[in-house]
Amino acid sequence: MRRFLVTGHRATTTGDFRLDDIAGGAGRLDVLVRCVNSAFFLSHSLRDDVELYLVLQGGDDAPKTLRFIGSELRYLNPDERSTSSLIRNALLRKIGEEEVRSSPGIYVSRRSFRQVVDMLAEISELAYLKEDGEDIRGLEVPCDISFVLGDDRDLTPEEEEVLLSHHPRTVCLGPRSLHADHCLIVVHNELDRRQC
Repeated sequence: MRRFLVTGHRATTTGDFRLDDIAGGAGRLDVLVRCVNSAFFLSHSLRDDVELYLVLQGGDDAPKTLRFIGSELRYLNPDERSTSSLIRNALLRKIGEEEVRSSPGIYVSRRSFRQVVDMLAEISELAYLKEDGEDIRGLEVPCDISFVLGDDRDLTPEEEEVLLSHHPRTVCLGPRSLHADHCLIVVHNELDRRQC
């Protein structure tokens, strides 16, 4: 299983945003929407061996975590507007302490960044995607691994401290800085080539 955790530092945690303003009014939710598409879409199908965690930290109802499970996903289309709509519907759900299913393959909870990292560390090895890490092409990487990265901003010092307490591999994807959604595609390509 491949897992990705992307933290949305300003991404809204309420569903009161307009679908035509996800880059501004929704706190750069557009970055996370593109990560959803990059995590799951192949040319004519969806990846069913992937889980994606989006930790949304913006607004008055933070934090919230959206979990996408590839093997269960339905109604996911490659356009940003429909993906944004699925996210908005999830954020409009009433949630307590337990994770709630919003639609097939999409779950919402009040988990924080720390809680998601701690949970992932219990079930898989962690890899921190960072520009000054070791090049992924020279590393042995297990097939069951969770990659952690920021959105259009790096992890905060506090987030980095939480992640580093679990002793992840620090991995880079090449000599140039990439968008978060592109990082997911490069990771997929590397692991696909290794038949993971």
